[in-house]
Amino acid sequence: QVQLVESGGGLVQAGGSLRLSCAASDITFSDYDMGWYRQAPGREREFVASISWSGTAKYYSDSVKGRFTISRDNAKKTVYLQMNNLKPEDTAIYYCNRRPAVPGYWGQGTQVTVSS
Repeated sequence: QVQLVESGGGLVQAGGSLRLSCAASDITFSDYDMGWYRQAPGREREFVASISWSGTAKYYSDSVKGRFTISRDNAKKTVYLQMNNLKPEDTAIYYCNRRPAVPGYWGQGTQVTVSS
């Protein structure tokens, strides 16, 4: 059973930064593309960013492009999301999962709250 554990969220003022981490228990972590997703209150979960298994290809939603950076360390089985210039509309629970997402792999997520 694959477990994904997100961490690094918190409360930050608009314009601030946070770095999220997602640690995987999957021994085949390096074989798969990974993604970050988020769910704001009252809204469906949405794609934020993804990274290929090798780390060479990265994709971002239009809403975070230029502000967020995804990266991974396959030796540590961890994927990161560096979030800069945060906005109140970035407030959400952030999750990681494979890309495409596997329904049974969702973790608890990490809460990000951006105050104006």
